[in-house]
Amino acid sequence: MIPLDRLLGVVIFFQTGIGVQGNLFLMYLFSFLFFTGQRLRPIDLIFTQLALANSLLLLSKGVVQGLAALGLKNILDDIGCKIVFYLHRVGRGVSLSATCLLSGFQAIVISPHEPRWIKLKVRVPRYIIPSLLLCWIFHILQNIVILVKLEGPRDTGNTSETKDYGYCSVNVTTDISESLHALVISLPDAVCMTSISFTTGYKVYLLYKHHKRVQQVHTDSVSHRAFPETRATQMILLLVGTFVTFYLLNSILTGCMHSITLKPWIVHSSAFLAACFPMVSPFVLIKSDPQIMKYYRVVQGRKSPHTE
Repeated sequence: MIPLDRLLGVVIFFQTGIGVQGNLFLMYLFSFLFFTGQRLRPIDLIFTQLALANSLLLLSKGVVQGLAALGLKNILDDIGCKIVFYLHRVGRGVSLSATCLLSGFQAIVISPHEPRWIKLKVRVPRYIIPSLLLCWIFHILQNIVILVKLEGPRDTGNTSETKDYGYCSVNVTTDISESLHALVISLPDAVCMTSISFTTGYKVYLLYKHHKRVQQVHTDSVSHRAFPETRATQMILLLVGTFVTFYLLNSILTGCMHSITLKPWIVHSSAFLAACFPMVSPFVLIKSDPQIMKYYRVVQGRKSPHTE
């Protein structure tokens, strides 16, 4: 029987490869269209940055965590540990912020056609690029503390102050300043999660109301067909539900990791859960947004040679 650690290592490598390919596909698609002068939607900017953040999140830990699960221990020095943890935290933070921004943008787009909402719909696209830049700048600066305070163990025999993450070990402290820092780090996550939950509930409510109105005017002959609103609602629930589920499971497991002696399978399982949404999200977006496949056909048409 294959040991659990080895099995998790194979799964993490497979997960990283699939997720990176899906996110790179979106990045390549939107970049090609942009540089060839094609008109893109404002929401495509969010998709691009979400794919970039997800790729950074997957690549920063996926490879080293997979190697650690396969038996290559402590393969990074102090600088390597700093870079991996830093890039992972930045990617995770931007992915969360971009998902929050995406959820809010979609809520505004499908809002009622009232004067106050129409004005907001016109203005919102102007703020997408500044908002995305702010997300990157905020998380880049917020996580600088990792580069300053994180360090490999200087005394590997003192295991009570050392956490072994497989690919590297780090010294940890338990004073009140560290707890306060953890609280400050978690506040933006809590704000984003609250916003995502609220906007998702609002979107589902609007789509449900619209579906009921449309259903009333349909004849019995087509009453059993699937309405576009139903599919859109299902995709919104799938995307956000996937994000919230894996985020909460990983947060719970991460919290446990700070209070217990780490077992290898716990560390690898946490890395697997953290990478689930970045792996799944590009395929959910491709499935739920028909315009993405239209873009793909445009790209294929421009790259294919013309035949007589």
